[in-house]
Amino acid sequence: MDEEISVRKAILKKLFKHRYIGGRHTEIRNVIKGLPQELLKEAKKQTAILIKENYLLAKPSTGEVHVSLNPRRIKEIMREISS
Repeated sequence: MDEEISVRKAILKKLFKHRYIGGRHTEIRNVIKGLPQELLKEAKKQTAILIKENYLLAKPSTGEVHVSLNPRRIKEIMREISS
């Protein structure tokens, strides 16, 4: 459970830090880059969950899916990052 929460926070923090919000997006592989090897599977799973929960917006682009933070849910994202 703690692993899921920490990976989820790491994904949201990284996207927020680099200001991938709304129209500015990045490939999913860039989101999980830099995480420890043993957490990559969990990171992919959590990214998919965040898309389903509408925290992340998915956009098919240049052969791979790109993601960004949903600007309409930024307050909730900030709460989740800071908790």
